[in-house]
Amino acid sequence: MSKYLTLIAAAGALLVALPATAQQSDYPSRPIKIIVCLPAGGGVDTVTRIVADRLQRRLGQPILIENKGGQSGNIGAEAVWSAEPDGYTLLASQPAPITTNPLLYKNVSFDPAKFTPVAVMTTIANTLTVRADFPARNASEFIAYAKANPGKISYASQGNGTTSHLTAVMFEQATGAKLLHVPYRGTAPAINDLMGSHVDAFFNELATSTEMHKAGKARILAVTMPNRVAELPDIPTFQEAGLAGFMSDTWNAISAPPGTPAPIVAKLNAAINEVLAAPEMQAQLRTMHLQAVGGTPQRMADLVKADTRRWGDVIRAANVTLE
Repeated sequence: MSKYLTLIAAAGALLVALPATAQQSDYPSRPIKIIVCLPAGGGVDTVTRIVADRLQRRLGQPILIENKGGQSGNIGAEAVWSAEPDGYTLLASQPAPITTNPLLYKNVSFDPAKFTPVAVMTTIANTLTVRADFPARNASEFIAYAKANPGKISYASQGNGTTSHLTAVMFEQATGAKLLHVPYRGTAPAINDLMGSHVDAFFNELATSTEMHKAGKARILAVTMPNRVAELPDIPTFQEAGLAGFMSDTWNAISAPPGTPAPIVAKLNAAINEVLAAPEMQAQLRTMHLQAVGGTPQRMADLVKADTRRWGDVIRAANVTLE
């Protein structure tokens, strides 16, 4: 009798598992929503829309973009965290919400380490960009001016805890200078105020800074990478200005809710890699000063861990906390 009951139980479990397996093999069978955890108009939003446009052609289903900005990406990340792990709700983010935000915010209702990594879309160098009429003409002069005028240089960021904010904190740690932080909700409003000379500086990514620099609406004083970038051969690195080891880049990635099945992740990852490897995509990204990344979900997991360590050290050393 017990053997009979065991067979019935096993058959029941198989019947329950079959629909889930079928759903995974048929994925996607309906539209996919990607939640961008920053407002429209910034780098993450722009790249996500470009990738999504080509991704939906490969997957055969519409991809809907929804912007949920706020708290350095926490609001959007929380929405994806609580979504069904079925591949139909994804997160597009900068590093902060999936790396260091729990170190910054006291009340975070998700664990970034448990998001399911899918793929990193692009990476890009950061820059020190100042308003067009700022008195310092190069990185060395900026450092000297900042030291001589503690608390008088205002800098924009994409929000508390974002890479632009933490890069400025790292600059303060490296130089002993004290800057005035002016957080915004995303890249676009920060850029607008920099060009309007309402703030003095912005540790911003290369693409938008380059366009402002070329148009004379702002000036790039330094790049935050070990080597000069090909797009701006005349702009020195901070390391050349005497800040040994100073490095900051940013990236944007696609994550899925915790527990998303591996077959779904694999299908998404393969499709994103195909999109990023296409010659026309490569050409478009180059015009935006972006570098395609792609690779396996494990590659993304390794990058997330490395950035969590790097920026975690900055946060702890400066005792940065946010409400």
